[in-house]
Amino acid sequence: MYKTTEITSAEIASDNPVHQRLLFPYVEAANLVSGKVLEIGCGWGRGLQLLTQAASQYTGIDKNTDLIAALRQEYPQSTFIAANIPPLTDLADNTFDYIVTFQVIEHIENDDLFIREAHRVLKPGGKLLLTTVNRKFSLTRNPWHVREYYADELKNLMGKYFRSVQTRGIHGNDKVMTYYEQNKESVRKLTRFDIFNLQYRLPRRLLQVPYDLMNRLNRNRLLQQDGLATEIHYTDYLVSNDPAGSLDFFYVATK
Repeated sequence: MYKTTEITSAEIASDNPVHQRLLFPYVEAANLVSGKVLEIGCGWGRGLQLLTQAASQYTGIDKNTDLIAALRQEYPQSTFIAANIPPLTDLADNTFDYIVTFQVIEHIENDDLFIREAHRVLKPGGKLLLTTVNRKFSLTRNPWHVREYYADELKNLMGKYFRSVQTRGIHGNDKVMTYYEQNKESVRKLTRFDIFNLQYRLPRRLLQVPYDLMNRLNRNRLLQQDGLATEIHYTDYLVSNDPAGSLDFFYVATK
């Protein structure tokens, strides 16, 4: 299931800080969503138990056919679609009350079409809940990401199609930020050998395998350092009203 470090595991100890960071917005979303919910990029189902309990009808979309097949068996009352998106083919206009899409848009080539299609399939008054990494806090180039955003860039993109965009962020407490600083220093030690700045000059696909190897090495090193990685819980993350100063953006757009 976890073929790359980009598909962060709930079971691998060194992935724990990232897993908890990614779980946190699902906890928040479960208190916001209701009715017909579409999740774009459901992955292996990190937040499915929370979302399916909150929704009257849940639909998940992901391009990974193996994961979709497994989720169909585990959640037979929900609907799962294997598809490359955008567009949201075969989904009708004005269908969903909420769309949840967490840490997905950074992987999408045509992000404008992605937001436009989300707007199309939402009912009038429906809401899009979207998270993505804050480029300001990225420690290195992630070759799995097509692009990363600054706060106003993402707000302006969403504002092209949605009548209002509530801009918030996801940040961490002292424990989380201590781990972040440890990670930052560890990454600096690994990337200091990139004297030709190849991480930003080479095509993304050439960098994905070495990135995964170095990322796993780095996470394991941090785990062995002082055990802090295992102590972080989703409750160590928080919603911030300062998206530009947060690890991730958490935007809620209304149609």
